[in-house]
Amino acid sequence: MQSVYEAAGGSEGLLRLAEAWHLRVMADEIVSHAFSHGFHPQHSERLAAYWAEALGGPTTYSDVYGDETSVVRIHSGNGPHEEMDRQAIACFDQALEDVGLNAAEPLRQVLHDYFAWATTTRDPASASPAQRHASRRLHDRSSPTDAAAARWCARSTGYARSDRREAHA
Repeated sequence: MQSVYEAAGGSEGLLRLAEAWHLRVMADEIVSHAFSHGFHPQHSERLAAYWAEALGGPTTYSDVYGDETSVVRIHSGNGPHEEMDRQAIACFDQALEDVGLNAAEPLRQVLHDYFAWATTTRDPASASPAQRHASRRLHDRSSPTDAAAARWCARSTGYARSDRREAHA
């Protein structure tokens, strides 16, 4: 059975998606505010590696760039931002179209569901330990230590589940 990572085109496919999303958010009046302080010159590559790991691919993000703790630390202390979350998801949906995934494709819905979940998860019962900590970033500056990147799996989609700690949609 194919993983979401494989179905999305592996590292190359997720890099194309990350680049398309980044272009969209930088052009968006609301979401671009999150990048007003600047961003890493390899933001798209790092984001693609993070998504790859979360979606059943290699552990490159954790091995090379950092772990869930570093992701939480980068995004912590910003308070609630529901409008920005909604716009970020809309930009992601547009980026899916930009890379050729139309609304009729099941993979597009799976990727949308992952991104929406990762962006808005606030329910501790539906999140992994790492994601529970990540959701705290909306309210305070606390962050976990040495947390592995959480992997996500889509139940009942026909895609393989990963073998690491998961949060299920």
